[in-house]
Amino acid sequence: MTTVEIYTTPLCPYCWRAKRLLQQKNVSFEEIDLWQTPGRRAEMLERAEGRRTVPQIFVDGRGIGGSDDLAALEARGELDALLGGTDRTAGGA
Repeated sequence: MTTVEIYTTPLCPYCWRAKRLLQQKNVSFEEIDLWQTPGRRAEMLERAEGRRTVPQIFVDGRGIGGSDDLAALEARGELDALLGGTDRTAGGA
């Protein structure tokens, strides 16, 4: 099963956009709210190779970038293949 993780903050419109796209595709994901767990920001920075903006999205541990990158994968028709093994029953975390 494919795992999707997304680092977010609650007031970030790009975070909302990325989560909405994943939910529309019925993709389960783990949301890591950096306001609730600020200690995980260092983890995000390391995993995202220094990228500081949110959201940062990971599919099976591989960083795919942020909201614009997720939307670009969808526009190119590549997102469904990337998420191919994802459990599509929960629709979000």
